[in-house]
Amino acid sequence: MQLPHLRSLLFAPGSDARKLEKAFGSTADGVVCDLEDAVAPQDKERGREVSASALTAASGPARFVRVNAVDTTWFADDLAWAGTLELDGIVLPKASPEAIDVLGPEGPAVIAIVETAMGLRQAFEIASQPRVHALILGSVDLGAEVGLETRTDGQEILYARSKVTVDSAAAGLRGPIDVVHLDFEDTAGLEVQCRLARALGFRGKACIHPAQLETINRVFAPSESEIEWARRVIDAFESQSEGVLAVNGTMVDKPVVERARRVLREADA
Repeated sequence: MQLPHLRSLLFAPGSDARKLEKAFGSTADGVVCDLEDAVAPQDKERGREVSASALTAASGPARFVRVNAVDTTWFADDLAWAGTLELDGIVLPKASPEAIDVLGPEGPAVIAIVETAMGLRQAFEIASQPRVHALILGSVDLGAEVGLETRTDGQEILYARSKVTVDSAAAGLRGPIDVVHLDFEDTAGLEVQCRLARALGFRGKACIHPAQLETINRVFAPSESEIEWARRVIDAFESQSEGVLAVNGTMVDKPVVERARRVLREADA
């Protein structure tokens, strides 16, 4: 089983009831109650309590929790607490095959964050774990470890983006979820990065502010022209017996038909 087509995954601090309520009332496809970076060490226990209340009252977006990393003192309590809730998934930071194993074989879907140099090298192995249903690329921690310098064109993470999309596909997963665009007032830059990520094979983007949702949801959803193209391709393919045909002067073969079917699946989702 795979997660639905999540275009937008909105992270909100697990200890902030107001922001969680706003997140669950937004147009996000999924909301993540963040117990990791967004919650100070002294507030971890309160973060679980606030998040539990928000998750119990929530409706609409898919519901996720980002637990603390496996090697932290909070992980075991996070995992036990998450087991008492009805969740659509657990978001695991600092993912590795060994960290996935610690979660055990049973439980909700896992979205694994690839955000270390070793995690990037092991992205295929992470994606191949039975409980993992999608990868997220995390560029902040990865950039700090590797020494990347942020560019407006995103070229510093082109290799990382390409690797997680290829490894996700090779493992049979849906397209991964792209990095957070940290400047939530930069709508133009967000759209550029969304379009680049989608062209590279990503099928969604993480975000930190509801103002980013309209752009993300629109860019990662098939446009009307794409849907119309896909329908023409499918209709032409199903009405002819040739292995290769032409639609509006463009050659169409099996891979193109599979792309058209994916567009229609995403449109339905």
